[in-house]
Amino acid sequence: MNAGPSREPLPTNTTPAGLPDFPMEIAPPDLAPFIAGNTGIPGFTLRDSGAPGPHVVMVSLIHGNEFAGAIALAELLRDGFTPLRGRLTIGFANLAAFARFDPANPLTSRYVEEDLNRVWDDYQLFGVRRSVELARAREMRPVIDSADLLLDLHTMLWPSEPLLLCGAGARGRALALAVGTPDLVVADAGHAGGKRLIDYGRFTEGAEQKAACVLAETGEHWTQSAVAQSRATIRAMLRHAGMLAGGASAAHPRLAEVVRTITARTNRFRFTRAWRGGEIIARAGTVIAHDGDTPIATPEDELMLVLPSLKVSHGHTAVRLARVKAPPVL
Repeated sequence: MNAGPSREPLPTNTTPAGLPDFPMEIAPPDLAPFIAGNTGIPGFTLRDSGAPGPHVVMVSLIHGNEFAGAIALAELLRDGFTPLRGRLTIGFANLAAFARFDPANPLTSRYVEEDLNRVWDDYQLFGVRRSVELARAREMRPVIDSADLLLDLHTMLWPSEPLLLCGAGARGRALALAVGTPDLVVADAGHAGGKRLIDYGRFTEGAEQKAACVLAETGEHWTQSAVAQSRATIRAMLRHAGMLAGGASAAHPRLAEVVRTITARTNRFRFTRAWRGGEIIARAGTVIAHDGDTPIATPEDELMLVLPSLKVSHGHTAVRLARVKAPPVL
């Protein structure tokens, strides 16, 4: 398998009409030493402490052009990190898409055929449909099915406050609040287009199942700040699991519960201005966008905009509206 893009950085990039140029502050990592792995699954490497403890899985490159987390995970592997207890598996997911990354056109390598973060349900995984991403999800599934705790590292296209997405389940929420960095935790019900890894049954179904997964949106694509946040979130997860020396997170995270997910119903969805993720809309009835000729207004006071996608097409999530709660007492 191709080891991935060259590490040669390019200072500028070309983006489709209607999109701004995005900063290209980082180069894609050299993953060649880690493609073989040692688990039988390409791109996945297990480090076993030999001491009892949880199995923690950390995954990056669910989207092939989101490699800030891959940089941080590759650093752990190069440094020879071994957990103090339990087992740690580090994985690079969509290697096929990553191998296509072109700094001059960085938006085209999110996936090859379909979004790898929309296929995590049994109907898809055990069905007969085929794609590059479904094949990879099926290949990855044994290690996902053995995880007690899973951290899924992502970055964002549009400006937004970094955050932890925990899905709708109680276990993911508890894990995100315990990790606590970034210090904004968002509980949501997912996307109309399919189940994400954090929505996978191992992490959401069965009262007896204690496995949990969180998704970290660590910053804007291709920025140094996203790499720094990825490192901080990785360390916080390792400390929470008892794999790294140091106490639990001292952060007091805010919890935002999504009350409405807005999906574009037309290809003429337009926001009223370039909203930033994390902004609070003070008054109910504030028009934030138009979907074709239909105004989109906030249904109640004091709602946070979560991950607004400023250029969105029909059937895709445009923005989530969330109610911010007081920091919980942990």
